[in-house]
Amino acid sequence: MGTDPEEATMTNWKLPSTINRSVGILGAGVLGRRIGACWASAGYKVNIRDPDTQQINGALQYIKNELWRYKPTISPDKVSVHGFQDLKPAVEDSWLVIECVPEKLDLKMNTFADLEKIVRPDAILGTNSSSYKSREIAAKVKPETAKRMLNIHYYIPPDIRVVELMTSGSTYEGIFPFLEEHLKKAGMLPVIAHGESTGFLLNRVWAAIKRECLMVLSEGVASPAELDMVWNEMFVKNGVPPCELMDSVGLDTVSLIEQHYIQERNLHDPGVIAFLQKYIKEGRLGAKCSKGGLYPPGYTTKTAGQQQTPYDNLHAPSLYILDLGLNNEPEEVYQRGRILVGSADGQTPLRTIVDHQPMPDGIALCPSKGKIIWGNMGVPNKNDGSIMSCNLDGSDIKVIIPSGTVHTPKQIAVDDECSKMYFSDREGMRVFRCNIDGSGLEVLIRNGDWATGFEDQTQWCVGLGLAPLEGKFYWTQKGPSKGSKGRIFRANIRTPRGHDASTRTDIECLFQGLPEPIDIEIDEEGKFMYWTDRGELPRGNSLNRAEKEPGGQYTNHKILARNLHEAIGITLDRKNRHIYATDLGGAVYRFNMDGTGRKKFYEDEGSFAGIALCDK
Repeated sequence: MGTDPEEATMTNWKLPSTINRSVGILGAGVLGRRIGACWASAGYKVNIRDPDTQQINGALQYIKNELWRYKPTISPDKVSVHGFQDLKPAVEDSWLVIECVPEKLDLKMNTFADLEKIVRPDAILGTNSSSYKSREIAAKVKPETAKRMLNIHYYIPPDIRVVELMTSGSTYEGIFPFLEEHLKKAGMLPVIAHGESTGFLLNRVWAAIKRECLMVLSEGVASPAELDMVWNEMFVKNGVPPCELMDSVGLDTVSLIEQHYIQERNLHDPGVIAFLQKYIKEGRLGAKCSKGGLYPPGYTTKTAGQQQTPYDNLHAPSLYILDLGLNNEPEEVYQRGRILVGSADGQTPLRTIVDHQPMPDGIALCPSKGKIIWGNMGVPNKNDGSIMSCNLDGSDIKVIIPSGTVHTPKQIAVDDECSKMYFSDREGMRVFRCNIDGSGLEVLIRNGDWATGFEDQTQWCVGLGLAPLEGKFYWTQKGPSKGSKGRIFRANIRTPRGHDASTRTDIECLFQGLPEPIDIEIDEEGKFMYWTDRGELPRGNSLNRAEKEPGGQYTNHKILARNLHEAIGITLDRKNRHIYATDLGGAVYRFNMDGTGRKKFYEDEGSFAGIALCDK
């Protein structure tokens, strides 16, 4: 979409045409991807640049999965969003570039100096900085370029649609009504600051409030929860209180902003920076990391039944769920499996990205390559299993391990750093390892030869978990249905010299006599092992945990949750410290890492097996 070029009131410069040109977004993080979604939802071409491929993939999937929240004015198949690692191809055709890099002045100044050399001479250059004036950021560009620069400050769309525009001190006046028009077309509420102001409108007021809140905390006057409770009761009632907001933004970012305010205004620091630095040194940066911040990890990840603010779920993952297809007519069951994508709060409608799969069961993501990997069991009594891959949006489907090479593939685990994947083979009674593209296939565990019979279900390999730091892989052997003969094993990632998959001597049996253990996950940070069990009640149909002792053994087996309906899939959100599980009854569950805080969503929408997470 676009408008014809308009003659500006300034000399030797015209407002840019938007026809067949992009909005360039620099930074694919929490805000960058949301800004991109705003423009894409209104039909603008969007290019997102980030040096990190995982961030790019996460941004593209966020926009695809969450665009419905932005009330798009075009159909999803018309959306044009592209990701780039390099700067030049991302912005060389842009009519507008919005910078969303970290809040560091040198980095921002250098970014605009680089942009000046690449973009067209009519391109408008905006910074999303929440504390630096565009005048400061323009220090390394020519005066003529500074006239095309301004602050374009977003909050958290789509919930908060305010966008603050502020001059660099020399910004062409015609840019403001021009951007105001296009921002309104993109569903935003533009507000123009009448003068230069560090913090613009709201953030300037918020800076004073935030500083006093941090003083209250640093002096020990109140806890974060007490302060937020009082604030919420007095001023907000259903809004976002200050301590939750700081966790969502990130305490490292809060610290950088506070330091800038203190330096510019020659303020006295009453101990706020030292207070924040204590959290930062401990790695407690807020909602974006596994150690939490002012609040425990995962505190701002909310489900549909919980009260939410615009700053909740900023760091919650997208869910990739396998539907076996068992809810279809009997003659269609073996060709109606699907890969579904949903959200961690259960509010985003499940979307099918791959369908017509023969009984898909195990699923894993390879973030560095932007790939989904899953196994198709096929017909269980036939040797027709396969391993597949596709892009995160469901495109470019490939067979990476052909039908018949593996019998009945089950849980899959990816070691992204080593570009390896591991998977179990149920009736094949094996555990495999190969490269991400399926090459270099090798057998790690062989409990028997399926060709001579696979009736002994105690030898069936089902769940598969990795512990790369420990140098081990784990697997379950479920045993007969409701037979209480299930076991959990582990072995070294490196097969002992002189041994093979049938003769290796490093196999340990960690638990036995379990009802029917299925999928398994290892939490190396927390030193716990988790697994689902679809066996007989009261111990089966459950979520389980065991604790790793200093000597390496697992003890203290606990049932964390009961009454699941044929429990199958499990995955760990290591950043937000949550467990996600699925069952054949067609539900997704979320738990805290100790089993508390049980939430259930996406009910009765299939017969769910494997589940995987993609960080937003």
